[in-house]
Amino acid sequence: MKLVLATGNKGKLREFRQMCEDEVVPFSELLGEFDIVEDGDTFAANALIKARTIYEKLGSEYIVISDDSGISLPVLGGEPSIYSARYAGEGATDKDNMQKLIKSVKEKKLTSTPAYYTAAIAIVSKYGEYVVHGWMHGDVVVEPRGDKGFGYDPVFVPSGHTQTLGELDDDVKREISHRAKALSLAKPIIQMLKNK
Repeated sequence: MKLVLATGNKGKLREFRQMCEDEVVPFSELLGEFDIVEDGDTFAANALIKARTIYEKLGSEYIVISDDSGISLPVLGGEPSIYSARYAGEGATDKDNMQKLIKSVKEKKLTSTPAYYTAAIAIVSKYGEYVVHGWMHGDVVVEPRGDKGFGYDPVFVPSGHTQTLGELDDDVKREISHRAKALSLAKPIIQMLKNK
């Protein structure tokens, strides 16, 4: 069975391809580009919405993997959470979202504050639905550093590190990222489904 990733996000696709030994195909190669309305109230709900939508269009010969992830800051009441990709509004760029986050932290008179990333990975196939989670804790800083990665990477310093995700090498990020942790839980499920 083919693995299909239910995302149009190039950064996520690159990360999944690096972490999966299997060939992962973005849904757009099979179905063309279209938007999926993510109206769930948790990362798991949104990941399932995306995976189910693509699975229903492709059929039972595919295993569809979807990720929903974001950053949460306790000082902001947990924001931006599931709204991370559109924190600065619909159609916002990564830079717009990051600038809004920096402004929100500065308004609290802080230069650094605890934060964490959550990744929920949903797997949908003819054998059922699964969801796993991974987390990465650290701090958000108000001075962006580095141009590696995407999203909020230039302002997030993972616990145990002094560099932001925007500065850290990919091999380090693969070890510690929320997505890597979730994927390590998803891999045995995917293997099990492929071997059925």
